[in-house]
Amino acid sequence: MSRPEIAAAFKPFEPLAKQLLPHAASGDDGAHDVAHILRVFRNAMKIASAEGGDPRLLAAAVLLHDCVSVEKNSPLRTQASRLAAEKAATILSDLGWNAADIDAVAHAITTHSFSANLAPQTLEARILQDADRLDAIGMVGAARCFYIAGRMGSALYDPADPLAENRALDDKAFAIDHFEVKLFKLTDGFQTATGRQMALERQERLKTVLDMFIDEVRE
Repeated sequence: MSRPEIAAAFKPFEPLAKQLLPHAASGDDGAHDVAHILRVFRNAMKIASAEGGDPRLLAAAVLLHDCVSVEKNSPLRTQASRLAAEKAATILSDLGWNAADIDAVAHAITTHSFSANLAPQTLEARILQDADRLDAIGMVGAARCFYIAGRMGSALYDPADPLAENRALDDKAFAIDHFEVKLFKLTDGFQTATGRQMALERQERLKTVLDMFIDEVRE
């Protein structure tokens, strides 16, 4: 899909998408690519339609939230959202955005990350955090989990003890451990009522994925 075709998917913010998509994703991480950004955008717009907020600021924050790529195993991982916010602020300043709007977008980007462990203070920031975390659960979340595990060189599961019933969970060694270490815990931290309801639905799908996976590896 070409960039103009991708921009058209960000309705009603096609002009903004055309400006920001060239900066939107860096590196070759397929879990944080333009497809991910589009999914997060659709999540964010769905949440905002029920919760409110400034959709222009939210769209900009979504488009630039992963503009700096940092691998999951990098020592800079906890700084990824701050680095992205700083880059986003520069991009928007160059485009002539006012300082207040730049600050609002930068705050949303800074606080969206699970690794950063920062509380969002605005509605747009809460929506972005929810929209991004929705992409980590459900069927897409399971796919991304296995994809990232492959990038990190992890095994799919421990053949001797797939569910870690007699060992400590280790999601750096085994992909399936990440479900319990992180993914199943995300729903409790959702910031909006709409996002939380969407998360509960996706968590049920994620549980189904785990159940089917375990059923097959234990046959």
